Amino acid sequence: MAPSKNKRADPASAARAGELRRALSRHSELYYTKSAPEISDADYDALFLELSRLEERFPDLLVPDSPTQRVGAPLPDGTSFEKVPHAVPMLSIDSLFSADEVREFEERILRFVGLESGDALEWSVEPKFDGVSAALIYAEGRLVRGITRGDGRVGEDVTLNLKTVGNIPLVLDSKLRPVPELLEVRGEVLIGIENFRSFNEGRLARGSEPLANPRNATSGALRRNDPAEVARYPLEFHAYSAVRVEGGEFATGTDLYAALEEWGIPFSGHQRLVTGLAACLEYHDNLEAQRASLPFEVDGVVCKLNDLALRERLGRTARAMRWQFAHKFAPIEVSTRLCAIELSVGANGRLTPRAHLAAVEVGGVTVRHTTLHNAEHLANLGLRVGDLVFLHRAGDVIPQITGVAQAASGRAPAGWGESLSGELLEDGSAEGEAVPRMGVAWRFGEAFEMPAGCPACGTPPILEGKLWHCPNSAGCRPQVIGRSARLAGRGAFEIDSLGEKQIAQLLDESLIEGPADLFHLDREPGRREALIELKGWGEKSVEKLFTQLEERRRLPFARFLAGLSIPQVGPQTARLLAGNFANLDELRGADEESLCAIDQLGPDVVEGLLNWFKTERNQALLERLRTGGVTPIASEPTASEGAFGGKTVVFTGSLEGMTRAEAKQAIETQGGRVASSVSARTDFLIVGGKPGSKARKAKDLGVCVMLEPEFLDRLGS
Repeated sequence: MAPSKNKRADPASAARAGELRRALSRHSELYYTKSAPEISDADYDALFLELSRLEERFPDLLVPDSPTQRVGAPLPDGTSFEKVPHAVPMLSIDSLFSADEVREFEERILRFVGLESGDALEWSVEPKFDGVSAALIYAEGRLVRGITRGDGRVGEDVTLNLKTVGNIPLVLDSKLRPVPELLEVRGEVLIGIENFRSFNEGRLARGSEPLANPRNATSGALRRNDPAEVARYPLEFHAYSAVRVEGGEFATGTDLYAALEEWGIPFSGHQRLVTGLAACLEYHDNLEAQRASLPFEVDGVVCKLNDLALRERLGRTARAMRWQFAHKFAPIEVSTRLCAIELSVGANGRLTPRAHLAAVEVGGVTVRHTTLHNAEHLANLGLRVGDLVFLHRAGDVIPQITGVAQAASGRAPAGWGESLSGELLEDGSAEGEAVPRMGVAWRFGEAFEMPAGCPACGTPPILEGKLWHCPNSAGCRPQVIGRSARLAGRGAFEIDSLGEKQIAQLLDESLIEGPADLFHLDREPGRREALIELKGWGEKSVEKLFTQLEERRRLPFARFLAGLSIPQVGPQTARLLAGNFANLDELRGADEESLCAIDQLGPDVVEGLLNWFKTERNQALLERLRTGGVTPIASEPTASEGAFGGKTVVFTGSLEGMTRAEAKQAIETQGGRVASSVSARTDFLIVGGKPGSKARKAKDLGVCVMLEPEFLDRLGS
């Protein structure tokens, strides 16, 4: 008679289960983290099976952090991962490509903190892995959440998938040091080169297509809905920081790393502590020399100041920390055949030449296409279809054609152009010969020429500076699709149910004519029934779309701006604008002087903004969004309680009590913003030694002028 599954475990069984959990966790650490296994795979499997049977027989022995619980239940079909805001944003790292750029980075640091020399500065240096960033959150020592980087501010909850990664501890080790109440570790999920090769060999043996490269395989694995499938991938995690440690204080990055290792967090083993910038450059050069023999894809090194107090003092910019940089390795260059040049149409009407290449691997990435930027750049390269071209890839930057290795000459190879049919060519002329689409060069030896009309709508293009544009924004299909997808996409309205494919479908069925029409789908009669009849849709998917449309009608002002396809206004610039203007009417009424007074807003962006709001079709877009119920919400100002909360400050002259950069950071910390020039929107002009013309202009405008001692008193420093 089978034992009851409700039976409670006897003391001996409970003790054995605990012993098995500890043994399995230890052997996993030896295998994954230290590469020093003490038992065979068969012996490990036997221990695992014994624990599984005990937990099945006595359910009260089953705990969330058991080694048997690494694989959870799959998500239901059609379910997406939960979006989770990062408590601390996952910012970018400044990428530098030469020793001179590294030295300039150090000079900026020294100016910021007022140091004459950096020879005594300690740096923590480590490889820059080409993987997928993730955050692990531990509460009371137990892994409770795993989040992808996402856009740096909001990621996706992939906890169940990350639990399948063998070297990620489900429970922190407290033998050497008490575990913190809360710990957030950040690192890179990746697949080692040899493991990737073995994994692909297994796929081929099963009749599956091999995966292109380790990074893409890692990214695809983490977004699978079934953790059991993720567990098949040989994923590893290597930490590079901890951004939250509640219950522990550390003076240096190396002290923090030592604590993380004692808690069982895995590192690559390549971290070093060096003194002075020359040692950083030496570490970079030595690691680059070993690049071919490293067990992982590495595209550079990351160097971080070791002093945590100095890191805090330096702070960050809008996109990156000031105390660390990535020094990329020299680019990889290969040659391949240029098969065709195609003119593509962007969301804002920009016409960009695009190269179609014979597939080639560059630094672990298979490349078939790359941008040629603009017609002038293409002409300067002197490219002709059929040329053997140099393809250059620096780090994780998109590969670029840098020149011609061997010009196309003689007759075309047999079968030339056959692989392009259907993608770039029409079905054929009356004589049966393939006909190129407008804006496509594909015949062997042919040079590209800008067509007389837009390849998508036939409208004559216009030249603005070095760039060609199609002016038919309302009637050019790629523009309508692109701008609608941007409105619905990540960082803007985030309507998961709508991608380019679905938007193209809605356009083809005349259910929308432009981006703002998306918010009328659930309000206009007959739209629901028409959507349900479309291929790939149904009552559930339409209901999901309508629910999202209703939920997204109210959204932060910054995300609203990011979705409007204003030239050069992406998420970062949108956040900058939302921080300076309370609402759309205030931004729409801003003049050139007010916009130019915003630090970090360049003249090209200012001109683009002013022109965008003047254009009638853009005014119609805003009105159509308003009638669709869309309401942007003003962002809450940060630190508005501070001494400079909501105030605009300009500096003139040299300060004695702190550097200009530190003063700017102090203003921003207290809720204010720093502009570069005095205008009617300026609240305070801070005057140091030898003030210039700004002081006279402030007096003329009636701006409050404050001397440095008064400024420091108000700041509370």
